[in-house]
Amino acid sequence: MNISKHEQRTLHALAQGGIIRLFKDQRGKPAHVECITREGWVLSDCSLPVFLKLRRRRFVISRDGAPYRITRTGLKAV
Repeated sequence: MNISKHEQRTLHALAQGGIIRLFKDQRGKPAHVECITREGWVLSDCSLPVFLKLRRRRFVISRDGAPYRITRTGLKAV
């Protein structure tokens, strides 16, 4: 698959145990995302367009309101 450098870095961080926190605006639309590595650092490569692309491709998923994590499809893409 064709994955950009920023998408690949984000998926690598998620594969090692990181999470993506999604912040929404007052209308409920995505406004800001933070990709947090397992060590607690914030990954600067993860932006809103990168997150939306990963979610559209179903590489990340959120279950029961929890932060976004990588899926099996995302692991195969890495």
